[in-house]
Amino acid sequence: MSSRVALLNRITHYVVNRKGKQMRPMFVFLVAKMVSKGEVNDRTYRGASVIELIHTATLVHDDVVDDSNRRRGFFSINALWKNKIAVLVGDFLLSKGLLLSIDNNDFDLLKIISVAVREMSEGELLQIEKARKLDITEEIYYEIIRQKTATLIAACCSLGAASVKPDSEHVERMREFGELIGMAFQIKDDLFDYGDEKIGKPTGIDIKEQKMTLPLIYTLNNCSEKKRRWLINSIKNHNKDKKRVKEVIQFVKDSGGLDYAVKQMKMYQEKAFSMLENYPASPYKSSLEIMMNYVIDRKK
Repeated sequence: MSSRVALLNRITHYVVNRKGKQMRPMFVFLVAKMVSKGEVNDRTYRGASVIELIHTATLVHDDVVDDSNRRRGFFSINALWKNKIAVLVGDFLLSKGLLLSIDNNDFDLLKIISVAVREMSEGELLQIEKARKLDITEEIYYEIIRQKTATLIAACCSLGAASVKPDSEHVERMREFGELIGMAFQIKDDLFDYGDEKIGKPTGIDIKEQKMTLPLIYTLNNCSEKKRRWLINSIKNHNKDKKRVKEVIQFVKDSGGLDYAVKQMKMYQEKAFSMLENYPASPYKSSLEIMMNYVIDRKK
């Protein structure tokens, strides 16, 4: 990540020292080791690095798009250095990631990552397009989260397999596996919006931003016309009213929206578990299973 520009070095140093859970590179390494019985190579390390660089780039850009001043409990880059610099830093990280693959002729890995970036952009835009209407169906919701969140975790798992077993059936199987985990991961994120204040993420934030989450979609599709009008009015016109947002959260809970979302999340998790059945027992497979449980059980 180093550069000849001192300002850029200062910012990337700030980014590196505030890294998150680094779940995505972990998926790269664990999948690579599981499919190759413990072997990894330089391609695996480069793949994990590229994923982290590109994931970080998308987060930097996300904070600009969302006008967010916080990231992982610290100030976001746009809060400290303003939007213009944040966008350019995101571009720099993206190009660094792509060049790391090109310089080492990892074109198969580059293709996996480039498809993921395209899908993530489409997913975000689809969400923006649909949020205005509030008539979103469950199918469209799944398509949004598949592109927006699941596609990057799918890329990690696919890339891990491709780094050690290029052109094998493992590449596509692990992509599907990662996509299922990503779906469960995003539904869990949706559930945080209805959680207790303790988790550090303010509750009701998705409602304030008019984001259509699975508990809300289920409730809208399974309540009376009168309640549906009240819900849509609340989200469109009263989403800054704390009392009203709390009433919406309570109504979604009482209508079984949360229980339904939990059920769907567990369905995706079980499907992902079943995709590992044909792989022999190993510490890497066990670690992947622990990570899959963590996706569901995490507190933030």
